[in-house]
Amino acid sequence: MATSRPKAVLDWVNNRLGTEELMEDQYNRIVPIHATNYIYCFGGIAFVLFIILVITGILLAVYYQPTPDTAYQSVVNIATHVQFGWWIRSIHKWAAGAMVLLVFIHMLRVFFTSAYKRPRELNWLSGVALLMLTMGFGFTGYLLPWDQKAYWATRVGTDIAGSTPFIGHFLLVSLRGGETISAATLGRFYDLHVLVFPAIIILLLGGHFWMIRRHGISGRL
Repeated sequence: MATSRPKAVLDWVNNRLGTEELMEDQYNRIVPIHATNYIYCFGGIAFVLFIILVITGILLAVYYQPTPDTAYQSVVNIATHVQFGWWIRSIHKWAAGAMVLLVFIHMLRVFFTSAYKRPRELNWLSGVALLMLTMGFGFTGYLLPWDQKAYWATRVGTDIAGSTPFIGHFLLVSLRGGETISAATLGRFYDLHVLVFPAIIILLLGGHFWMIRRHGISGRL
């Protein structure tokens, strides 16, 4: 009797959401033989890394305090006192770097195999937006430890944005929350890193995957 309860729950969920039909459609979908080549796997691996970043990011956010007086010490506390904190932070750091690299390699593969051409133009544009967002994740996350390296890296990065013709000063002030890097900068970067960018990237990923499913995997060059 006890063993049938989980099955009954699953049957109830399947009956209302139609998950069995969805999974059956996925299993029966034919994948082109050339898509089994490893060069077609970078996008999927990048998505797995994104899931890892979400999980480890949530765990880090439990202990991180985004204020100038407490940010650095909270990172030190995570690395030295929180159980497995150093391990989770290391995974988050290396997964972030690997995701940027893999998304870039994935974009190169799409470009050199001409997978951006009709009818996949919108998927290419969404991929470019995802690459920009991934780099934005790295840039905003770099400031959060609030140490000297993070401060000067952010100052250089925002100065580069500030040198943009016509809108440079607007970009600089918008990123920093003022003329200098301050508590407002840390707060903005934290909000972008944990709220704004994740919401946008999830929407873009949904559209990206839907278009891949609609048009299929591109053929060989």
